Amino acid sequence: MNRRVVMASALVLMAVASSRVQGQQTKTAAQIISGYFTSVNQHVLEMVRDFPEDKYSYKPSPEVRAFPDVAVHVMSGIVYAAKAGRGEKASWDELDPKGYRTKAQLVSAFEKSLADATTALKAIPPDRLAQAPDPWVSVMEHSAEHYGQIVVYYRANGLVPPASRPKKP
Repeated sequence: MNRRVVMASALVLMAVASSRVQGQQTKTAAQIISGYFTSVNQHVLEMVRDFPEDKYSYKPSPEVRAFPDVAVHVMSGIVYAAKAGRGEKASWDELDPKGYRTKAQLVSAFEKSLADATTALKAIPPDRLAQAPDPWVSVMEHSAEHYGQIVVYYRANGLVPPASRPKKP
């Protein structure tokens, strides 16, 4: 088991223990994994929908990916998780950002990939997911890393990321 899975599994166990200590309804490991996977990728999707199209070519320096390239890279992980989660022989095949020339194409593809992965994740029996949380945990961690990167893209452009905006009552 690789270090990421061990670390993520420990975090899941701590979250379960914490919910018990706080007297909350105890969530299963499978519910926590599913919830976090969906949450972080929904945050990225919200940013893909929200980031101004006229700023899509932004990159903080020449050697890093532009905004849509980061989004497609995150989507590549989501596609991988869905395939592996269905039991298909899967390798992490990077999707080509050139296949998503417009914001509308990227948003549509990201929505579809996330829906597909969510369906695959929900089809896994909870006990099996708790016993073998990968690739979900690894992809969740990967998405979270790039979520942070995209937050920087927002801030560098004088924008407030959707999750940081005041909530309307």
